[in-house]
Amino acid sequence: MTYKMLVLNIDGTLLQENGRIHKQTREAIEFALRKGIHIILATSRNFPAAKRVAKSLKLKDYLVAHQGSFIAKELNKPIYVKRIHEQITSELTALLESFSCQIKLVHEKYLIGNKRKLPNNMMGKVVLQSANRFIYHERYVDSISDKLMNQPMEPPHMEVVFFNEKEWSDAQKAIKEMYEEVICIPTDPLKMVIVPSGVSKLNGVRFVCSQYGIQRHEVVAIGAGMDDRPLMEWAGLGVAMGNSPKSVQDAADWITRTNNDNGVAYMVKEHFRKQYRPGFINNLKKDETLEDNMFLISTEKNKLK
Repeated sequence: MTYKMLVLNIDGTLLQENGRIHKQTREAIEFALRKGIHIILATSRNFPAAKRVAKSLKLKDYLVAHQGSFIAKELNKPIYVKRIHEQITSELTALLESFSCQIKLVHEKYLIGNKRKLPNNMMGKVVLQSANRFIYHERYVDSISDKLMNQPMEPPHMEVVFFNEKEWSDAQKAIKEMYEEVICIPTDPLKMVIVPSGVSKLNGVRFVCSQYGIQRHEVVAIGAGMDDRPLMEWAGLGVAMGNSPKSVQDAADWITRTNNDNGVAYMVKEHFRKQYRPGFINNLKKDETLEDNMFLISTEKNKLK
């Protein structure tokens, strides 16, 4: 099988637990690029954060950011954007403020969040993204609802972290019953992303595939989160990181090593090592067709003699 696209999540996949990309992973990405593979980052991170990672890896393809709500190569030139309407954003914020949770309204240019101390098990994941503040404005306020009264907002997505599982579950149920304009996507235990209806990493990748003329069976998808599972099940080859939850691994075609053990590098070298560049295969087929045609012409000439 010749694969033409490699889709990667960022957190838990490309990044190790220390927030860095290992040298072996960088080398594997360079190896895949030399093979002519389109490498797509599909992430719940905001576009500037995804762009920062893509730039460090010298990736030039489209980025599927904001859980699929914002797709672009450059910030001001998106090819797809879908937002949560400002009225729905305001109503959802008011609803969520009745729960014990941290709320973030994530725009592609800035973020507004409420001042909440996160559970200890979630602190590390937030700290890893703090470096992004140099290129992306984050503002935390006592009441987001009050802020929205003077500054309405239509974010591509919202992020919510809860303090207990019951409120996490109750909030998802309430939103599903009250709003058909949005969907809740669980990304981690106690965490969910709210996006416009019809939005997902999977649909974002399918949109990019349509731009490149790439078929489903030509896609490899590697992920570690609960939100990566639909994409992995759809792709021609779905790969789960060794650090992903069991439910994610059960849905995968192949399980690689953990992010701390360079799982992306291991997978890329195993599956792309013997693959030729797509252009090389096309030229080879053309050469074979030409040889076949020349053989037929020669045969017909001999018959005439």
